[in-house]
Order: sequence, then structure tokens, then C-alpha cells
Amino acid sequence: MKTIEEFALKAEEYGCEVRLNEPMCRHTTFKIGGPADLFITVHNRNEIVKLYKAAHKMSVPILPLGNGSNLLVSDNGIRGAVITFGGEFTHISLQEDNVIKCGVGVTLARLCIFARDNCLSGLEFAWGIPGSAGGAAFMNAGAYNHEMKEVLISCTHITKDGEIGKLSGEDLNLGYRQSEYMKNGSTILFLKIKLQKGDEKMIAIQMDDLIKRRKSKQPIEMSSAGSVFKRPVGNFAGALIESCGLKGKSVGGAMVSPKHAGFIVNTGGATCSDVLKLIDIIKDTVYQKTNVMLECEVKSIG
Repeated sequence: MKTIEEFALKAEEYGCEVRLNEPMCRHTTFKIGGPADLFITVHNRNEIVKLYKAAHKMSVPILPLGNGSNLLVSDNGIRGAVITFGGEFTHISLQEDNVIKCGVGVTLARLCIFARDNCLSGLEFAWGIPGSAGGAAFMNAGAYNHEMKEVLISCTHITKDGEIGKLSGEDLNLGYRQSEYMKNGSTILFLKIKLQKGDEKMIAIQMDDLIKRRKSKQPIEMSSAGSVFKRPVGNFAGALIESCGLKGKSVGGAMVSPKHAGFIVNTGGATCSDVLKLIDIIKDTVYQKTNVMLECEVKSIG
């Protein structure tokens, strides 16, 4: 029996849900990506500890997946196992001192609503970011001059070999679109954020204002992976791309959004290859015309 099939049987034995050859286009906001060998949903710590220990022992690659909002998956798919989070990893609770604890699988939208409904302010900037809480912590997501670094106080994680650990404060190493988890290979399971008491109506007004700004400036009605490039020092990627006349530039089904040049959108049937070719054209053109080398924010997998 192949290793991947043996691992699938073990995952089912542990209580996980397992799907074989699952198309990743169903699980990314780009709607792009070939099949993953295994697509496994875990529900609690017991399952994931057993699963990660088995994966480590059997040398099965693991990719933890949030909302799939910052990923570009290969047309050839993903070898090994993609892990998604249900059960206790989708719980949210209010703790003492205005601290919210949530599982890695909670969407940012749900987390923002929970904070608003409990009259807690500080997370409004994240309203409209199409990701999970775990993904936001992993990459220190941000918008409108605010970022997760301002509210994230700790993360509970699991290491590659199945050990539970925790990072807090400065050990999280949060910087512009980066965290310690991008280096150490561990998977975030739970996170805690600390907010401030606020007025529910004022929080709601601010959230409504931000979502209106997003809708007016960003192509949120189309499939994309969000901002494709990191913000260059002293500039904006979208402005540079627009200045080079690339709005509307297409390769296959991938197009530089006419609404916001910092986004590549899937106009229908775009492949990973289309997107990568378009990214190369953008980077080369911007560098030739502005001497600025853009760096991708979207993570390519597979």
C-alpha cells in the first residue's frame, strides 16, 4: 500500500474527515488549483496531535489551510495532505480583560462581528479581509494603517513533529506581512487578541465605512487572492502598476484588475500558469520603468 493511502487510513482512524484528490480550486478565493492528494479536516487537539506525529513519522508533507485567500495553487495540485480546521478550531470565546480566544479556523469576518457584538474595539480594520484568523496571525495581516500586531498577544501551535507549544509577545516576531510562524514551520491552532472597550454603534459605523471603501476601490466581487504584491518602501504597488499602463492587462483568464491594479482577478477559467505569467510581466515592466522590484505577497503552493 502507498504511503499516502496508509496515511489516509490513519487519519480516518483518528476521527478526521478525509477526501482523496480534492480540487483546490474549490478551496481558494482565486478559484484556481489542481487536486490535493489528501484533503483532511481535523476537529480537535487529540486528532491533530496524532495526525502530525504520523505525518512526521511517515514523511508525509502537510499544508495547513485557512480560508485560502492568499494562495495561488499549482495547476498540478498539491502532493501530500492539506489540513483544514473544524470542531473546536472554529470556536470563539470572551475571556477576562477584553481578551478574545479563537480557533485557527474562525473567519476574520466572524471574529470582527464577535468583537463588535461584545463592544470591543481595535479589530475594525480587519472587517472585509477575506481570510481566517489563523491566516491573519500567520502573515500579520493588515489594512488601513493597522495590523494584527496591534491586537495579537499569543498563539498556541503544533510543531511539525506533533508537539503543542505557545508563542506570545515579541516572540511572535510580527513585522510587515511576516511572523515567526513563517520561519519555524509550526501550525497555529488558537490565538488570543486583546481589544479595548468601545461603543457598539461606533464600532459598527467604522466597520460599515471601511467595507464601503473596500467595495468602491477593490474588485471584491471577483475571484482573486487579494493584494498580489507587498507594499514597496515609500510607494504603493497598485500605483506603480497603474503608472506603467498595466490595468486590464491579461494572460488567459488572469487580468490586472481595472478597478485596482494591485489585484489580479480570475475572469473565468484562469490557471495558475496564467497568473504566474502575468506576475512576471508586471514585475518586469514595473522594474524596467520605475526601477522598483515588486515582491509577491501571494504564496505560491505546489
